[in-house]
Amino acid sequence: MAIDYRKGVGESESLDPYRGQRQFRTLSGIPLKPLYTERDVPDAAEIGAPGQYPFTRGIHETMYRGRFWTMRQFAGFGTARETNQRFRYLLEHGQTGLSVAFDMPTLMGYDSDHPHSLGEVGREGVAIDSIADMERLFENIPLDQVSTSMTINGPAPIIWAMYLVAAERQGVSWEQLRGTLQADILKEYIAQKEWLFPPRPSMRVIVDMMAFATQHVPQWNSISISGYHIREAGATAAQELAFTLADGFAYVEAGIKAGLDVNKFAPRLSFFFNSHIDFFEEIAKFRAARRIWARHLKEKYHANNPKAWTMRFHTQTAGCSLTAQQPENNIVRTAFEAMAAVLGGTQSLHTNSMDEVLSLPTEKSVKIALRTQQILAYETGVANTIDPLAGSYFVEALTDEMERQAEEYFARIEEMGGVLNGIENGFFQREIADASYRYQKELETHQQIMVGVNAFVEQQEEKIPILKIDPAIEAEQCRTLGQWRQSRDPQAVGHHLARLKLACQDESAPLMPEIVECVRQGATEGEIAEAMKDVFGTWRERPVF
Repeated sequence: MAIDYRKGVGESESLDPYRGQRQFRTLSGIPLKPLYTERDVPDAAEIGAPGQYPFTRGIHETMYRGRFWTMRQFAGFGTARETNQRFRYLLEHGQTGLSVAFDMPTLMGYDSDHPHSLGEVGREGVAIDSIADMERLFENIPLDQVSTSMTINGPAPIIWAMYLVAAERQGVSWEQLRGTLQADILKEYIAQKEWLFPPRPSMRVIVDMMAFATQHVPQWNSISISGYHIREAGATAAQELAFTLADGFAYVEAGIKAGLDVNKFAPRLSFFFNSHIDFFEEIAKFRAARRIWARHLKEKYHANNPKAWTMRFHTQTAGCSLTAQQPENNIVRTAFEAMAAVLGGTQSLHTNSMDEVLSLPTEKSVKIALRTQQILAYETGVANTIDPLAGSYFVEALTDEMERQAEEYFARIEEMGGVLNGIENGFFQREIADASYRYQKELETHQQIMVGVNAFVEQQEEKIPILKIDPAIEAEQCRTLGQWRQSRDPQAVGHHLARLKLACQDESAPLMPEIVECVRQGATEGEIAEAMKDVFGTWRERPVF
């Protein structure tokens, strides 16, 4: 489109070739008024105060004036030894918590030498097959002094058991361990598609882990209920909010049904949200999430422990907002998304690296991402005041609207018989697919602008260095795994795998103690997963068109 630069200053808007196509609404499609006034602000009691019910303004009275959020960087590639080196690099540069990325075979419950693992070992995360790998992963990292988050999903009880046994062998008691399992299996069926068993036996495994953590690992978050992957699959902000909290309520109900005390297990449930590029919509989403969770736990599930009302969450900037085109722009996107997470009151934050859309990040890009958080914390001043946007006509109105849309979804989910029924009939999958399709059409028609992709495009772009995984790593991991199998007592392994199968067959039997003992005896992740599949079976989702 040719632009006439001879026009006067009063016509300067014509310099923007995309201005005429703008629609004033959020990224998720919520229409925006040109001006918000005091008429749009709810009653002050509904907003509340920081650290007090309903926690709209944050779960801590002093928020970041007391302490900053935990700064994490998601890391993992190749073998356990290489990832250990990256962990130590990040800790040396000021990271305050570890977040482990596992490779696809590990996420799917396969050992590295399984035929399905071919070509994938160590590619998009670290390969973990046995307790020996877990010990190497945390070598010279005292597990009583770091908080560890593990994104593991389907095989969560197995990998967690390996972590617990690794701590034992460091001389660290389970009571000292702090961390989080991203073991939210419901969102796997909804969005990410990494599961081992059908939904209903998977819920049994989750409840078993919740009970085990409450009794034996009291500082551990047994499940991180994740909206991140729901959003990455194409959901709107309102869908991410509603579907994530609906999953959370399903876990609460399952725990109560199993006889667990909501006042004891609910305080160790945590959440994991996406921070996307629509700045104010994301802030409103976080504030609405806390208020909804507090109200439902108190009024619907009758929790009387205030810690059960408080939603603690980790945030990661939006991977789906990053672009392969002009990748340096991703540094800017990540910075804005990180600021939205902080202004929204997150307790923990991961900032994506600029090259993650192309490969696993290089050390340089990881350091830039970490420095982004440190600049945000120490230089911008946004952490100096608690919930500085509270009372904003716009932010409070948008928070209310996010809450309203979420409650509409809750009513629809309840009408269909709950989350499991919704998964089995494809409801969530259809809703996300429809939202993703609408957004793609908006990009194609320029109703949504993505810089460098459908606007401000450069024909010739400089390539940036990317991290490449040596194929020899896979052969080395398989060789090491073979040696491990030769070194253990096969009879002891077989005996404890048989005991695990019996526990799986008995609906009332605890599973975690048997899984931990299998790990102690040297069973591999794949062997433990197969033993459980023999009883629980596998699952294929219903096609959605």
